[in-house]
Amino acid sequence: MAGTGERCEIDAMTIQPARLSDPAVRAFVNAVNSHDREGLLALLTDDATMSDDGADQELADWIDEEIFSSHGHMEVDNESRGGRALVARYRNDTWGEMRTRWTFIVEDDGRISRFETGQA
Repeated sequence: MAGTGERCEIDAMTIQPARLSDPAVRAFVNAVNSHDREGLLALLTDDATMSDDGADQELADWIDEEIFSSHGHMEVDNESRGGRALVARYRNDTWGEMRTRWTFIVEDDGRISRFETGQA
């Protein structure tokens, strides 16, 4: 029974995507979790960039490998900086589940020009 109680505690900490403060970040998490590649791309500026564990990556290749072909999913545990910084449990078929941090730069038009992720 202890394992069941522990899982309930973790679930209680999760922030539902609909409750995330920043609209662009909320849409990003929803696109990842619903495996909506076109929706995610529409959220990004044409020249968007990203990094993973401090190393810049080719955006299109990274999202295909780390999110869409490997069934990525985010469960947000914490947000800060007006909703533009997250701590989340991220899982995919390649790496399993890990605690990650995400930061986003959102432009005035509401699109994301950069995001950075890595292990938290």
